[in-house]
Amino acid sequence: MDIQELLTNFFNTPTSYESLALEDVVLALLLTFILELYIFYVYKKTFKGVVYTREYNVSLVLTGLVVALVVLPIRSNLTLSLGMVGALSIIRFRTTVKDPKDIVFTFWAIAIGIVCGSGLYMIAIIGVPMIGFFLYVLEVIGFRGPEPYLMVLHYDSEADGAVKSTLPRYTIQSQTVTSNGVELIGEVKMNSGDQQALLNKIQKVNGVKDASLVRFTADTM
Repeated sequence: MDIQELLTNFFNTPTSYESLALEDVVLALLLTFILELYIFYVYKKTFKGVVYTREYNVSLVLTGLVVALVVLPIRSNLTLSLGMVGALSIIRFRTTVKDPKDIVFTFWAIAIGIVCGSGLYMIAIIGVPMIGFFLYVLEVIGFRGPEPYLMVLHYDSEADGAVKSTLPRYTIQSQTVTSNGVELIGEVKMNSGDQQALLNKIQKVNGVKDASLVRFTADTM
């Protein structure tokens, strides 16, 4: 196969199973792997949870490759290909998806496998970076408001009024009163960078023993 024929196959979708050659398989899997590495990088850079899991990120790459491998032999019949990929839904995973955005990344990885396996390379090459750019806009260009945090306080019972008047607008999640004092767990919302100022303000209240803030995400539930 010369360069001109290879480029022709690159920009055009094969119409039959007989047109599937070794070069088609290598090209589809190689392009899938490169684009999945792009997802790997984007996920790592935009992860906002508590603990980053590299194994999940690697599984995104492998998921796309497996889907591309399933679609490749039967890509002359797209309906059958999607049916085969849908059959994978019978597999049940015990790992809980704690962040809804992880589901989007999984679907993104599967979509790349389907598109590349179907030979629609230009859609993949153009679409994947554009989705990454849109994600960058949503994550970085300031569409963020105050973020929720869990405030954990331990203080003497006599300081209850002073502590609650010092806190910004909050929602009580739990309050325990013992002979040693009060434990208050509440949800507060604040902008990034204001955490230390709030902690310093609370520590100055007489009777406060300790105060801590935990970023409230799905991973902390």
